[in-house]
Amino acid sequence: MADIQINDGIIKILNMEVQDPKAAAILAEYPQVRWPEITRKAVKIGLGYLKGGEKP
Repeated sequence: MADIQINDGIIKILNMEVQDPKAAAILAEYPQVRWPEITRKAVKIGLGYLKGGEKP
């Protein structure tokens, strides 16, 4: 399980593992130095789909 914290609107994720061979193959096509930037953008886009929040 990842350690996720939110402080002053900044999401900090430590030790997160994503088991998705297709996504890993796509990411591997880019230079490794860009992986953090690409992953950050992907998480930001993905979380954008949750804007409505948890519905009761």
